[in-house]
Amino acid sequence: MNRRNLIFAGVGAFVLLGMCVVLLGAGFLSYTFFSTRAADTLLAEPPVSVPLELPADVAEEPVELPQTPIGADVDLRSLFKPFWESQEFLHDNFYRQPIDNAVLAQGAIEGLEFAIEDYNVDLDTVILPADAPTTADISSEADTPNNVETEFESFWAMWGKLEYADLGADLSYEILMQSALRGMVQSLDDPYTNYFDPQENLQANIPLNGEYEGIGAWVDTTSDYLTIIAPMPGSPAEGAGLLPGDAIIAIDGDDMTGIDGSLVIRRVLGPADSEVILTIQREDVEEPFDVSVIRARITIPNVEGEILENDIAYVQLFNFGGRTPVELRAVLEDLLAQNPQGLILDLRNNGGGFLDSAVEITSEFVDDGVVLYEEFSDGNRISYDVRSGGVATDIPLIVLVNGGTASASEILAGVIQDYERGILVGTTTFGKGSVQQPITLSDNQGGLRITIAIWLTPDERHIHDIGLDPDFIIEITEEDLENQVDPQLEKAIELIIEG
Repeated sequence: MNRRNLIFAGVGAFVLLGMCVVLLGAGFLSYTFFSTRAADTLLAEPPVSVPLELPADVAEEPVELPQTPIGADVDLRSLFKPFWESQEFLHDNFYRQPIDNAVLAQGAIEGLEFAIEDYNVDLDTVILPADAPTTADISSEADTPNNVETEFESFWAMWGKLEYADLGADLSYEILMQSALRGMVQSLDDPYTNYFDPQENLQANIPLNGEYEGIGAWVDTTSDYLTIIAPMPGSPAEGAGLLPGDAIIAIDGDDMTGIDGSLVIRRVLGPADSEVILTIQREDVEEPFDVSVIRARITIPNVEGEILENDIAYVQLFNFGGRTPVELRAVLEDLLAQNPQGLILDLRNNGGGFLDSAVEITSEFVDDGVVLYEEFSDGNRISYDVRSGGVATDIPLIVLVNGGTASASEILAGVIQDYERGILVGTTTFGKGSVQQPITLSDNQGGLRITIAIWLTPDERHIHDIGLDPDFIIEITEEDLENQVDPQLEKAIELIIEG
């Protein structure tokens, strides 16, 4: 077990700095376009290939799709097929209903404005030729649903002008549609409901478990700059001294101010053994400084365990991925065979994972009962129950949590606390109490993550935007970090020894 990782895993204060913006729904620039965090989504019944958290630098081949220049002939019906699919999905699945179509239309307009803001175009000065199609014609050609024709009139009026505006050659109808779609989805003001363009959707569908080439760090994409949540243990990012809360303000000398998070992430990508220079802004450090990182092939960890002094088992859970339950069971069986006097489960900086994995992992530690309730917009609830056969249901248990403990890991922590199965030590958790459904759009035009429900603990506690308060609140100070001291872990050991 990497001792530095034990220390960094407890830095709740730094992690909160990188995450608190998510709760406010803030994003890049002054607009909430790509406001997904890399480690905070609980997915309902996902396909195995869909993760809920993503390394900052997963290297994938770029998605190359045809781009139709502005002014060229375009099939609006085909182009806007994923747009109207998304509008229907939102009405059918979003957890806050009803949805105002006027709000969606205004969001789409703001999406178009965002796409063209760098071109200094004043649409009020655009003069349409006599033979220009009418707004009604454009709306019909785009197959606008009858029930939203009125709300989207202004959107199509703006679209009609864009065809005759002096826009850059690098702008395409596909980019405009995707930006409008992103704006429509973001108009719901839910930081966990997002549209992913084809490249982002490819990255968002990389399995939680696997290998890739990069620096090895989990990041927050919702702050003004790409921000380190936590370096992976043994990674180049950790070896280079990157810390939770570090903001990447430049890459290889290029300023990242105002750059979309998905583009910044791609700049961090690169083959093993190549160098990337990251300019870091760190709290309490007056001036930014450069950090050289040599990329490597990274193995994404799921779980690690060992026997500490005093015959105490220690398990660190990094995520709730598809393979994590099986790997956790193997680690637990190995450690429990050594007859430890207690178990410390470290959920610090665990951003969550799959809903099914959360239920399966929780079932290792409790005998029976409800794991969580899902509550939908109509007030209906469904419950998920403990599955029998857990191997660690009797051993004294301490759970370490902090501001990076989110989503699925909060489900587990909430069960332990509600059933008084163990003791929580650390700082208040993140407060991610919603469930998302991944949806792939047609024609390879990306995908959606839609918040479909809020989840509650067995005692029916809502933790969204609130978090869980541990039974023992123990902070980690900068002095602790400098001295390589982990008072949260020390408190957990003390509690087990005292019985």
